Formats: sequence, structure tokens, C-alpha cells
Amino acid sequence: MAAKAKTPTLGQIAEALKARGFAITTEGSALRVTKYGCGAVLVASQEIGDELGTSTGRETAVAYKESPGAVVAGELARLLDRGYQKFLKTSKYEVPATAAQLQGIHRFSEELALVTGGVSLYNESLGTTSDVYQYDRVKGREATGPKAVRPWELETDAGH
Repeated sequence: MAAKAKTPTLGQIAEALKARGFAITTEGSALRVTKYGCGAVLVASQEIGDELGTSTGRETAVAYKESPGAVVAGELARLLDRGYQKFLKTSKYEVPATAAQLQGIHRFSEELALVTGGVSLYNESLGTTSDVYQYDRVKGREATGPKAVRPWELETDAGH
């Protein structure tokens, strides 16, 4: 019978990330991991709830407090898809994403998942997935104009 593999600790994962060339800084009990101009904030999976972060894909020793994104002006940016262009959005800035930044996010995410034991999903392996999708033609559409006319409904039938 095969022995069950032990789940590595947060410290062991940090050492493995350093060995792979990731830069690691400690933010309290969290680890800020950076490489290729991208970054993520990892915490021990038992420290995080659903409202604070997301899982890395399966039961691992770490979870994302802040999911992978490009570093813009020292802050992790979220990837915003507006249908015609992808943008990097921080608390202060919103800038168009370049192809090099998108490739960096994709490469960073794949390597981080490999080291932390996360799952590599098919749709994510095809390219970079966005954190937020906001298409311009849909934005604000629900608040336009009066209620649509329905000729098949009689006004006198409304009270019955």
C-alpha cells in the first residue's frame, strides 16, 4: 500500500518558491510572492475564509489572499476585461494591459500553481483569464428608458 503524501507547510512552500526564483516578502502571516513583474499574496489555507480569498484549486497548504496579477506602481492589479481590451486596475490606476504583461501573468500563475500543488485547468492553460468582465455595451443597459410595451397585454386585464 502506497504511503499518503504529506501536505507541505507554508514555510516549505516558501522555500520551494525561493528555489524557483520567486521573490518572497512577509506581510504578517501572509507571503507576497513576485516574479516576472507579477505577484500574489498567499496565506496558509486554514487561515482563510471564503470571503477573504480563493483556493488554489484543491486542498493545499496555501490559498490566495490576493490572486495573481501584474504589479502596477507597487500594487497588485486586477485584470479587467472590457470585451475589446484587457486593463490592469488598481485602487488608483487603470491602464491597458500589454501582451508582455498578460504573458507574464499567465506564466507566473502556471509556475505558482505547479510549486504550490494547485490544479492547472484547461481553460486557464489556454491563456490568461480575467478577474472581472465588464463589457461596454452591457454596462448600464438595465437602467435605460421606460418599461417595454407589450401589445398582447390589455390594460383592463392587469387588474384581474
